[in-house]
Amino acid sequence: MIVSWNTTNACNMYCDHCYRDAGCKAEEELSTAEAKTLLEQIAKAGFKIMIFSGGEPLLRPDIVDLVAYAGSLGLRPVFGTNGTLITVEMARKLKEAGAMGMGISLDSLDKEKHNHFRKYPRAWEEAVQGMRNCREVGLPFQIHTTVMDWNRRELEAITDFAVQEGAVAHHFFFLVPTGRAVSIEEESLRAEEYEEALTRIMKKQQEVNIELKPTCAPQFMRIAKQMGVNVRFGRGCLAGTSYCIISPKGQVQPCAYLNIPLGDVRQTPFDEIWRNHPVLNELRTLNYKGGCGVCGFKKICGGCRARAAYYEEGDYMAEEPWCLYHGRKGVK
Repeated sequence: MIVSWNTTNACNMYCDHCYRDAGCKAEEELSTAEAKTLLEQIAKAGFKIMIFSGGEPLLRPDIVDLVAYAGSLGLRPVFGTNGTLITVEMARKLKEAGAMGMGISLDSLDKEKHNHFRKYPRAWEEAVQGMRNCREVGLPFQIHTTVMDWNRRELEAITDFAVQEGAVAHHFFFLVPTGRAVSIEEESLRAEEYEEALTRIMKKQQEVNIELKPTCAPQFMRIAKQMGVNVRFGRGCLAGTSYCIISPKGQVQPCAYLNIPLGDVRQTPFDEIWRNHPVLNELRTLNYKGGCGVCGFKKICGGCRARAAYYEEGDYMAEEPWCLYHGRKGVK
């Protein structure tokens, strides 16, 4: 199971698509002591992969200490970062503390497009340098790309760049309008483009030796099965079933893009929230509505619950609106 903790709302960028609306540090973010208690509760709940994200997690002064503590609890610490703060020294400290991988954002091979999207003048150059610093000290890294209408034609080229730079994986994040991303919803892919992009990614997977994984696009599991592509993943949408996210202040929600508050870890232990919350238990039933409910692929796909909620007035069990399976038109 995987859990992501937004360690801070502070960020040195102001990305158009940020679901957390990050920028400035939030008031009352979890302290070091509270964070260590949270990590203990995460381990108690049975999670294994611990994603430190943000904001920008490397802006948190105690981050190396927290990585080491997570490792001591048997968790596998990994990161979601913009990569600009990964100096050789920081990469070495993280590796020595037990970090097992860095997910570094790169949205285009065109420096100007990436930098504009990230609202940071040298975002591309510094992210790539961060990758190379990881490689220098032997800290595994992967590239994370947010898929938009303006970069969808260069996905394979970014994968080739990932291979060239020594990345272990290339993960593709398909936009769900949450946080600041609501303002750029019109730049996200529509159903036909979405299906076509997933098909291309699975075709590319057959050509490269690194792992390619679409995120917030669970139909890739159905497409992989139809194409005969073997993937190591058991399911597409993990929200509430084997994944959740925690905010800088300790608020739990089913996924980054499904903004349903489930509880505050300062008031209720995380493991109790994970085990008992009715929203999570409903998501685990897989009792979806519409086409998702009767689909033969629902156990390995599940449809994006966050996208269903956004386009279906908050109904997170509704039919996934971007799926073309069973002749659906994907009218959203």
